[in-house]
Amino acid sequence: MKASTVEIDKSATILKLLGDKTRLTMVKILDTNDCCVCEFVEIFQASQPAISQHVRKLKDVGIVREKRRGQWIIYSLNRESEYFPLIQSLLDHLPNQDFKLKELEEQGLRISCDQ
Repeated sequence: MKASTVEIDKSATILKLLGDKTRLTMVKILDTNDCCVCEFVEIFQASQPAISQHVRKLKDVGIVREKRRGQWIIYSLNRESEYFPLIQSLLDHLPNQDFKLKELEEQGLRISCDQ
């Protein structure tokens, strides 16, 4: 009985985090693409500190992980997270967000981190 309460608590925490439209959209984008903060800044037209705060919250619970590539820190969805099955089932119901990255590319704002 106690274990299921913990699961409910953890799930509620995750759902509360993803109840924020910006974070939910970030996670949906990260489902198909890795991104850096500066790309999210452009997509959401928000300040870098605000975007970093969103990413940090997702990282703190293990939904998102980071990898350094040169001067860039690239964020990706943590598919090994204990929450990933819950998140994946949620993402399956959301519309694709790849068009947001396509728009960045067309504006020449998509980061190429392979340099």
